[in-house]
Amino acid sequence: MALLANCHRDPKRPRAFKPGDFDPFSRRSAPVKGDISVLKDVFIDGKFPGKECEV
Repeated sequence: MALLANCHRDPKRPRAFKPGDFDPFSRRSAPVKGDISVLKDVFIDGKFPGKECEV
């Protein structure tokens, strides 16, 4: 099903379909919850959660 969907998808779409996208029994990972301070640390300060050094 992924092969057929990728043959007929819009080329401007950012990602291709994977076989797991069509598996009704696959478990999807839960989204990670965090507050706005985590986004500030990552995008403004350049710090990554769980890492000691900066990039």
